[in-house]
Amino acid sequence: MLFRNYLNQKNNKEKRKIDGVCTKPNGSADWAISMSTCNERSTHLWRARGVYIVAVFAAMALGLGSRAFANVLPVFVAEHFGDALWACMIYFGFRTYFAHKKISFALWCSVAFCFAIEGSQLYQAGWINYLRNTTLGALVLGKGFLAADLVRYTAGIAASSLLDLAWPWRKRS
Repeated sequence: MLFRNYLNQKNNKEKRKIDGVCTKPNGSADWAISMSTCNERSTHLWRARGVYIVAVFAAMALGLGSRAFANVLPVFVAEHFGDALWACMIYFGFRTYFAHKKISFALWCSVAFCFAIEGSQLYQAGWINYLRNTTLGALVLGKGFLAADLVRYTAGIAASSLLDLAWPWRKRS
C-alpha cells in the first residue's frame, strides 16, 4: 500500500512537470499556475535583487565618500549623511534578501537592526571595544552611542524606502 502511494505521488509529480505547471510544495492542484508565470515572477525577483545589490554598493560608496571627503563637503552633509547612508545600505540589504516581501517589512527590519546596533554601543566591554577599534568594526558597530544617530538612521531608511517606492522599474512588472 505504501509503495503504491509512493508511485502515485511520483506519477503525479511527473505529470505536473509534463503539463508545465508549477504547484505549491504540498502539491495542491488548486494553486497551480502556468510555468511561464513562475518564470516571470522568478525573473522579476532576481532583477529586483540585482538592483538592490547595486543600491547597497552605491550607498556604501557614497557613505564612505562622505567620510573621506568630509573636509570639502558642506558641514551638514559631512556630519549627517554618513549615518543616513549606512542605514540606506542596511535597508537595501534587507530588500536584497527579502525582495518578495513588502517594503514595510524591510523598513521595520532595518529600523530594528540599526537601532539594535546603536543600542549595542552602550555596551562597553573590552572585547567589543577591541573590535570597534578596527576599521571594519568601527564601520559596522560604530564607536559610541548618540541619540542623533537614531534620527539619522530613521531619515536614511525613510528616504531609501520612498526611493524604492518611486523607482520606475517597480511599475514594469
